[in-house]
Amino acid sequence: MSNEEKIEIRSDVKPDEDKKEDAQFEDHEHVEHEDEISPELELLLHTDPSTGLNDTEVAERTEKFGLNELPERRQNPIIKFLLYFTGPIAYLIEIACIIAAVVGDWLDFGIILALLFINALIGFIEEAKAESALDALRQTLALKTRCWRNGELIEINVKELVPGDIIVLRIGDIVPADAKLLGLGVNGEINETELQIDQSALTGESLPVAKKKGSTVFSSSIVKQGQNLAVVTKTGINTFIGRAANLIAITNEEGHFQKIIGKIGNVLIWSTVILVLIILVYQLVRFRGTPAGDWKEVLEHCLVLTVAAIPVGLPTVMSVTMALGAKQLAQKKVIVKRLTAVEELASVSVLCSDKTGTLTLNELTFDEPWLAGDYTADDILLYSYLAAESGANDPIEFAVRRAAEGSLEVLKTRPAKSLGVPGYKVTAFQPFNPTTKMTEATILDLATNQSFRVAKGAPQVITKLAGGSNDAVNAVNSLARRGLRALGVAKTVPGDLNKFELVGMISLLDPPRPDSAATIRDCNLLGVDVKMITGDQLIIAKEVGARLGMGRVILDANHLVDPTKSEEEVTEHCRRADGFAQVIPEHKYRVVELLQNKGYLVGMTGDGVNDAPALKKANVGIAVEGCTDAARSAADIVLLAPGLSTIIDGVKTSRAIFQRLRSYALYRITSTIHFLLFMFIITLVENWNMPAILLIMICVLNDAATLVISVDNTEISERPDKWRIGQLLTMSTVLAVLLTILSFAHFYVARDVFHVTPYELHSIMYLHISSAPHFVIFSTRVPGYWYKNIPHWIFTVCILATQVLALFFSVYGVFGEGEEVAPCGWPWGIAVLAISLVYFMILDVVKVWLFRRWNFELTAKLSPTPKRKAKLAARGKEALQRERLENAWKKVIDPVEAHQMVAAFKLAAQ
Repeated sequence: MSNEEKIEIRSDVKPDEDKKEDAQFEDHEHVEHEDEISPELELLLHTDPSTGLNDTEVAERTEKFGLNELPERRQNPIIKFLLYFTGPIAYLIEIACIIAAVVGDWLDFGIILALLFINALIGFIEEAKAESALDALRQTLALKTRCWRNGELIEINVKELVPGDIIVLRIGDIVPADAKLLGLGVNGEINETELQIDQSALTGESLPVAKKKGSTVFSSSIVKQGQNLAVVTKTGINTFIGRAANLIAITNEEGHFQKIIGKIGNVLIWSTVILVLIILVYQLVRFRGTPAGDWKEVLEHCLVLTVAAIPVGLPTVMSVTMALGAKQLAQKKVIVKRLTAVEELASVSVLCSDKTGTLTLNELTFDEPWLAGDYTADDILLYSYLAAESGANDPIEFAVRRAAEGSLEVLKTRPAKSLGVPGYKVTAFQPFNPTTKMTEATILDLATNQSFRVAKGAPQVITKLAGGSNDAVNAVNSLARRGLRALGVAKTVPGDLNKFELVGMISLLDPPRPDSAATIRDCNLLGVDVKMITGDQLIIAKEVGARLGMGRVILDANHLVDPTKSEEEVTEHCRRADGFAQVIPEHKYRVVELLQNKGYLVGMTGDGVNDAPALKKANVGIAVEGCTDAARSAADIVLLAPGLSTIIDGVKTSRAIFQRLRSYALYRITSTIHFLLFMFIITLVENWNMPAILLIMICVLNDAATLVISVDNTEISERPDKWRIGQLLTMSTVLAVLLTILSFAHFYVARDVFHVTPYELHSIMYLHISSAPHFVIFSTRVPGYWYKNIPHWIFTVCILATQVLALFFSVYGVFGEGEEVAPCGWPWGIAVLAISLVYFMILDVVKVWLFRRWNFELTAKLSPTPKRKAKLAARGKEALQRERLENAWKKVIDPVEAHQMVAAFKLAAQ
């Protein structure tokens, strides 16, 4: 994203809104996610907490709302397997198989059928490894829960809960359904204590959330502290997690790779069908009434042409290449669950990353404190430790204790079982009080026998307690604006237990992982834009984003559903932003959807239930280490190492695999077009046919050899790879036409100049058609000159071995005159191979020339579709913006500096 674009986003925020936002977060309150409850449902929630529902009410509500479970959707494995026999290429192969059976060509029938089943089996086996996302979501629900029924507290299965049930929530419990806290203890006594709820797996918030009477707790969140009664409000598919499951269930789109293969296959198939049908009709009409015009013989000849021309091995070669690539990724702790994700990862241009636990450590950590007077960082840690409740499970207290124990020498050297601070004795302690918002302790200094008091709590309260200096108030507001969780610490002055002075402010933050900033930088260098998606507050997200070096252009998730903005405006905000805060599952899903609608291939990382819908929707869903079962099952790729660092290895490996796939596609399309052009013209002009056995050998040997392309050396692209179909087809056609010219030269020189026999001509043309297009794969494997990236020796040996075998077939006429084949001799054999080798080097120069001159502007002008016109206009607008920015810089800064800044800007804009 350009700097200018970021400035435009900031200008959208009004000053009054900034002030309002700052004020809102001075107390750093949690932003509550609440579900609306319909009036009809509200009437069912006034259950007597002391008795609960009776059996009749439970039965009625079960009938109305169903069981508290997620619906299970399973696809019959037989149907799933049969689906692999669908698609353009599969249909054509099946038609060819039927024709082979009709004409009694059982050799072709066996070969075609084998290829068909190999394609289906590879796809089915790889896809079968993926677990059901809905099954994993079901497993995240608690199995048993305590519930008031018929005046008794009993334990029931979670799936039996209905709206209106009174349930007991205790520390360690998994919340079994969406429920509203009643502010009562287990036996109905008043209990105003707040519950600490860990809902990071649901909303992405890094800290446990305090829930009080009237607050909603969500299914599958975890009670970290406290206990309370709650009334069930929503069950099953209507819960927060249930909506996530529903989004997963409805996301079942065709993958990007399948679409590309479909496009390539359609072009080749229709070309083959049209040309073969022309030959079929031509021969039936021209040779009508003669043995050569027998429909069975003509049909068999056309069948052989079809089998030799259509890319029957295309799905197999692609699948094997990706399967071997998946094994390479597994060695780098990147597990691929959906095979085509290997290719799609190479094309990802936007990576949406969950913050909590992915970019950050998901643990509250002591940050740089603000200190008053002459106090030091060790002083504030010591006093805050003295005012900490020993053994408290509160994450803030835990972070303070851990920081103090890791920094203070007096704590490092104390006896192992000692809990206090050597040299100090706590004589009185008041735990945290929600009313006063602070913790207080009276301490005896054993060295001086003097007592003092320490207070720790909300920054505003502590600042006011200590007199409220302007510097302290500014520090509180500064920390709040940065999204840091702050704690004020104060102690009494010597000799006066009632007069406090401020020690400073502790700042706490869920810190970025050590490797996250480097990973984001590496992603940017590879042309992948990283966007942070989090359920945390906006200011926290901005602070983390700044620390990660990804900018602070983080927008509130409400921008995604703003009814006052058009779809185009919302999409543009989504494209330009560095991330979004305060999101829920629907928002994450929406981000992915908007970016995909803009034409981006989107990767989404995450670890929680809240990420599962977006993981499923994204082109490549990536579940990070330590993820929930739901995220793991919804994702296409699972990272086994912590953080995102392994994603860089994944992107590089996938781009190498992509280059191999494109290399094979370019070769295969070139080979198919060449074969069709030559055979079509030579059949119509000369009525010349090649023996069926030779055509079958070309098909089998050449496709089998290209399987080893999966181990070939290749170049890794610096930008996200794309299937430029127009470029691919144009380049293939140019190379195929040049190969066709060579084929006609071979044919007429051998027949009319050297006057070889017809059977010898069959051998010569077989060797030529086998070797000339096959050697072109040495050129198509890289965009540059072939010799600048030497092919792998295994790849080279396999390609050459097939042509050496074809050489022996031709030189010795192995198949015999019964198959209309005669030996052509060593001179012809060596000459044909030598010419093919030299010719591929000539074609390599043509390929490089085409690659260098081909660009999007050329495509848009040659084939000006509406989409291409719009994209071309957008690029022109960006060029004008860069020019205006350059002129503005030249007026205010040194020309040399301006030139450097413009160069940096252009590099970033690429």
